[in-house]
Amino acid sequence: MRTRLFASSIFAVLLSLVLAAPVMAEPKNGEGLVGETDDKIITFFSLGVVVFFFLVVCLGSFIQGRLEKRKEQRKATELRQSIGW
Repeated sequence: MRTRLFASSIFAVLLSLVLAAPVMAEPKNGEGLVGETDDKIITFFSLGVVVFFFLVVCLGSFIQGRLEKRKEQRKATELRQSIGW
């Protein structure tokens, strides 16, 4: 078990090094995938991250509320059937 875990860890590290080597060898003078990074790009990316997590929390809360409502309705129906109303 330990040897398999160790071997998979070594494989993951070596794979990342193999994939990173061609990227590091190409001289781009610090430019990323979208070109030269400036304050505007960083600001919009950070705003996108904040909006993404806001939407995830809102959507998750909405889904949880709907599921709780369904659960309460199901419990009420089962209670009415057992009482005989």
